[in-house]
Amino acid sequence: MEFDYVIVGAGSAGCVLANRLSADPDVTVCLIEAGSRDRNPAIHLPFGLAVLGKFDALSWGYTVEPQTHMKGRQPFWPRGKVLGGSSSVNAMIYARGMRADYDGWAAMGATGWDYDSVLPYFLKAEDNARGADELHGVDGPLSVSDPADPNPLSLAFVEAGQQTQLPLTNDFNRGEDTEGVGLYQTTTRRGLRASAARSYLSDAVQARPNLHIMTQQHVRRITVEGQRATGVELGGTGDEPSQRIGARREVLLSAGAINSPQVLMLSGIGPANHLQALGIPVVLDAPGVGQGLADHLDVIIEHHATTGVGLGFEWNIGFRMARWGAKWLRQREGALASNVAEAGGFAKSSPDLDIPDIQFHFLPARIKDHGRKWVWGYGFCVHCCNLYPKSTGEIRLASPDSTAKPLIDPQYLSDPDDHDLDVLMSATRWGRALMGAPAFDAYRGEEISPGAAVQTREQVREWILETADTVYHPTSTVAMGAADNLNAPLMPDLRVKGIAGLRVIDASVMPRLVGGNTNAPTIMIAEKAADLIRQEA
Repeated sequence: MEFDYVIVGAGSAGCVLANRLSADPDVTVCLIEAGSRDRNPAIHLPFGLAVLGKFDALSWGYTVEPQTHMKGRQPFWPRGKVLGGSSSVNAMIYARGMRADYDGWAAMGATGWDYDSVLPYFLKAEDNARGADELHGVDGPLSVSDPADPNPLSLAFVEAGQQTQLPLTNDFNRGEDTEGVGLYQTTTRRGLRASAARSYLSDAVQARPNLHIMTQQHVRRITVEGQRATGVELGGTGDEPSQRIGARREVLLSAGAINSPQVLMLSGIGPANHLQALGIPVVLDAPGVGQGLADHLDVIIEHHATTGVGLGFEWNIGFRMARWGAKWLRQREGALASNVAEAGGFAKSSPDLDIPDIQFHFLPARIKDHGRKWVWGYGFCVHCCNLYPKSTGEIRLASPDSTAKPLIDPQYLSDPDDHDLDVLMSATRWGRALMGAPAFDAYRGEEISPGAAVQTREQVREWILETADTVYHPTSTVAMGAADNLNAPLMPDLRVKGIAGLRVIDASVMPRLVGGNTNAPTIMIAEKAADLIRQEA
């Protein structure tokens, strides 16, 4: 089998590429996904987010290496393993980050990725229910809308933010300083999730004769001949038979911040000493592959609720679900249409900062262990994360076995000046102030976490070390940058330096984390990449 373009990974970026490239009837495209089709109803119902953690088949189910600076804990990292990737299992928040993020990318050597250059691609992707203006589009495949029927607790959070001197905003994507509180826009429409698969791989797109989609197919490695990528090899390990898929023009690696560096290293593209130690023939010594791993580390302030206005599970859950279901069927609104994390905002750990470095995600519910365990009773919580961590980690191979999970070490809180810990300390103070605001007086029960006993600076520090966790935004493991930057494996056009016919296109290419959620930026990256590819074809 041979195609013009072979796309590895049908996540947020891969779905975009498959749509945009196959729109040209003169080229052939193969999209390969390790997971299954997105047929699970819990994916498409926004409230299904509360139970998706119980479906192991939808996630890679990664666990990171013991974190030296967090008491040796090994946080769980769920990543989507299904058509649509993590866009099929995330909280659907549409947040692009700030102008300074993209101008910062350009200053780091990623020319052409400044804010003014990427804004047209955010607009190109977007179909915003509010209508078009200079910051929002309406002609794109990606549905973006406002919460139709926000929970009273979500509205209380927005009021609490104003009571703690944060400004009210109705648009976190205005491009400049995002400081403030409000309701998030989400990738939903008429009560359904708008994943990258649902948005970009409609029935009509999938029916294109020049697009071939393969699911439940494991990519063993990229084949390279004479320093040019020629295709991919599918199959298991060792002597098991494999299948080769040829790429006449390019291989486009869109497997995500964890799997993209893994596939590159399995293909002999990565740090030579690491590959040699595993007995993998070195095709290209690329020391930056797998390095620079960044993620938003998160703490959660959690309370019991004194009333049942939230989305908890109690003795009457059967009656409530029936009522919610009826409302969804009639109006496509109500609890089942909610992404749960309806409200949030941004704040500064210090008033001296130019832009916010803390983000909040408020939930009118309690979720335990990434949704893998049931939580009984009503409550609410606010996630508070550090947007610009100085600590970075790495992705390495555990073995030359392509089916083995890679070694993931984010090295949380490892920065020597304790910047990241200090920001989380400030984030905790902010979170407690928000939850203690008068807006929650009618709903607030006892604080579950950190808990009344955690008050001193040292006690809060220990609580952070014992509980901080991912908010699901890994990036920067195959970063783009200037031609002479040895730590950046990619050129700004996303080509792998030293290998022709190979690009990486997903969240791994970000030179550094953005100040917000990563799904919308990943879709933007793929939109811009598709234009680059077509212009150079």
